[in-house]
Amino acid sequence: MIISIGGNQGSGKSTLAKRLAEVLGWPRYYMGGLRREAAAKKGLTLAEYNKLGETDPQTDLEVDEYQKKLGETEDNFVIEGRTSWHFIPQSLKLYLDVSDEEGAKRIFKESRSGEDNSMKTPEDVLNSVKTRRTSDRKRYLQFFGIDTYDLKNYDYVINTTHLTPDEVFDKVYMLIKEALIKELAIDKPLI
Repeated sequence: MIISIGGNQGSGKSTLAKRLAEVLGWPRYYMGGLRREAAAKKGLTLAEYNKLGETDPQTDLEVDEYQKKLGETEDNFVIEGRTSWHFIPQSLKLYLDVSDEEGAKRIFKESRSGEDNSMKTPEDVLNSVKTRRTSDRKRYLQFFGIDTYDLKNYDYVINTTHLTPDEVFDKVYMLIKEALIKELAIDKPLI
């Protein structure tokens, strides 16, 4: 089974992906990290790299080809990426939703813990979230004809706005167990 996780910024995707991978004993692949590395190699911020991607599809193609290859050659892993559901269509597709305000608060709190001090206020983060979503949507529609924010693309959608990370994990873990039971029943009928 392959579990792909997409969703809004600040919804808890990374927290969930890390924990699922740990509990299941599976590898975790983080596409956002690959994009950040590619941006840094070019001396760009992620926002600048995303803006470049609005006219240069190469910024997305490398990561997308990588995850497509993973889906063709590996099994039993967790992948976190906005387009993972599309490039690994056989995956169990999860979408974590969150209100923009709550997502921005979470990102701001995380950035205060040392990861990124460029955002001075939660409002800065909120503006960044909205700008990034607009850029993502524009790039993916223009180059792939997909909307990663269209909830119809996912098997399960969980709104995390009022949930703790433990509550999100428990809900998702139950969904995965049910999916595994169905998968086993289909593939290996009981005698």
